[in-house]
Amino acid sequence: MPLLRIENPGFLTTIQDRGRFGYQKQGVPVAGAMDEYALRVANLLVGNNENEGCLEITLIGPLIEFLTPGLVALTGADLGAGLNDISCPPWQSFQVRRGDRLHFTGGPEGCRAYLAAAGGFDIPPVLGSRSTYLRAGIGGLAGRALCAGDQLSVRPIAGDSQLPPRTVPADYRHEPVNPLVLRVVPGPQDDAFTRQGIQTFLQSAYTIALESDRMGCRLEGPEIAHKNSPDIISDGIAMGSIQVPGNGKPIIMLTDRQTTGGYAKIATVITPDLWKPAQARPGEVVSFTPVTPEQAYEAYIAYENRLKLLPTRFIRL
Repeated sequence: MPLLRIENPGFLTTIQDRGRFGYQKQGVPVAGAMDEYALRVANLLVGNNENEGCLEITLIGPLIEFLTPGLVALTGADLGAGLNDISCPPWQSFQVRRGDRLHFTGGPEGCRAYLAAAGGFDIPPVLGSRSTYLRAGIGGLAGRALCAGDQLSVRPIAGDSQLPPRTVPADYRHEPVNPLVLRVVPGPQDDAFTRQGIQTFLQSAYTIALESDRMGCRLEGPEIAHKNSPDIISDGIAMGSIQVPGNGKPIIMLTDRQTTGGYAKIATVITPDLWKPAQARPGEVVSFTPVTPEQAYEAYIAYENRLKLLPTRFIRL
């Protein structure tokens, strides 16, 4: 028996995990959750492996009817979730019963919420991942966004124990911030920009453009000057790479980014800060501050160590 049925899919609801790794050399993008931290926390709340597929819910959430009992968790942005007539804030797990309905009224801040289910959604992996890559129509449920009438089952839970509903301590919750300050490691092609261009990049405030999507966060603001051409011999694009095309406007490359690109990259956003552009809305303000590779590594180790400790910090409801 399926766990849930989608009554209304909302603006954009897809199945995502941490991404499809190992195939970029064949031109297959990584895809995966925009806010990887929120996805990992949602899975931990219900006792799943951190890489299980979740529902990534964008801006206007779906209407979901639960068909069987289960344990689910909601993390990420507060999009006004309610279970039946009761408010259901993010960063906690909760029991659902047959006939319960989860709805979303929207929220003033943040962009994406994540819904995990104990056992993990029973979706066959494609190239080692359950993530939906919409442009190629692979992964998730038939490679597409969820539609009205779709039903999702979960795999059996190992063991007999049922976890209680739990919540995340306040210091582990990511709250939307505006303006955003993103830590970046300069390069790999920062030598393609003038000294003034680099100062412009680091000292200016940029606004998130309406054209931003899962592929890239486009920014509006002062133009960044190249020394010569903006073009390079195409090379790999990492999550968080900041390309600067010929118009001088930076683009933060995100989960659905292409595997290679031919524009110079002035810097790369460090992993612990990637949730910020993932949760930002058009019109919000972004600025950048440089860090060394050593500082980025220390921040990443601290980020991973905190996640390892999180299961010992959950608060029982």
